[in-house]
Amino acid sequence: MTTVRPDLDPELRLLLADMPLMTRLDPEVLAQLRRLPSVPVESLLEGHQVDHREVGVPGEDGARIPLSVFSPSGATRVTGAPCVLWMHGGGMVMGDRFSQIDIPLEWLDLFGAVIISVEYRLAPEAGGTTPVDDCYRSLLWVEEHADELGVDPARLVVAGVSAGGGLAAGVTLMARDRGTPTIAAQMLVCPMLDHRNVTTSSRQYSGGPGVWTREMNEFGWRSVLGDLRDDQVPGHVSPAVAEDLSGLPTTYIDAGSAEVFRDEDVAYATRIWAAGGQAELHIWAGGFHGFDALYPRARLSAGARRARNEWLARVLSPVERTSA
Repeated sequence: MTTVRPDLDPELRLLLADMPLMTRLDPEVLAQLRRLPSVPVESLLEGHQVDHREVGVPGEDGARIPLSVFSPSGATRVTGAPCVLWMHGGGMVMGDRFSQIDIPLEWLDLFGAVIISVEYRLAPEAGGTTPVDDCYRSLLWVEEHADELGVDPARLVVAGVSAGGGLAAGVTLMARDRGTPTIAAQMLVCPMLDHRNVTTSSRQYSGGPGVWTREMNEFGWRSVLGDLRDDQVPGHVSPAVAEDLSGLPTTYIDAGSAEVFRDEDVAYATRIWAAGGQAELHIWAGGFHGFDALYPRARLSAGARRARNEWLARVLSPVERTSA
């Protein structure tokens, strides 16, 4: 049975017509995608006043986790800067720490934020809790090196896109459950939150080619979880199954109306509200998965990025109460 889908934004539909799309992923296709050349980081940094350095953080098993640290350069650098720990997208099976880096680099330009992007290990080579553990270890490193980085630990934001958005949610849950570090806010951009693939939107984007389909999502989760049963999956790995969403920092969630993750993202925001937390939710009409990362100059993309930037500005510069 064919499920009716929300229409794509007209501008995005035209742009997407020139993009090769797939229905499913398998190990052979994944290997081909991983062999595609990456854009040199130097070209990604053009137009930004930024200093870039690489560091390595030990993982729980002793493996080295590469981090890229992007700091405002020269006269634009300040002490006590905000800091964003960034997790890239790619279904937890592909991508690297420079993927979608243009998104957080806007926050370096706008707010003088130090951006730290994590090269977490990918599934299926490293599944289970390894990707989220790598991100959490990176978060602890940021806390331990706040003075060296010149950042204000009270303005630490965890953020990510797609799979990275799910990892950001998992890291935030871990920090809450373990009592450290304190996170000021989490920004979850079209996050991959639920391994179960049972929502209406997941079924709507099945059986045909797309940017990220239900079949591709099943492959990504299967690569991470292996043979684990649903009742064995930790909430830190698949945040939608976490029983308790109370005590989380203020949260931003967005997604497109025309994508697999729409309904799980709406449900996550709803559960944060039900637990007494604060979340801002945007569902962009006609947006497909990752639309603003793929086509940042489209009108809908510009609106989505502007809304995130305005929210982050409020989070990083709260209005102080004045005496009467």
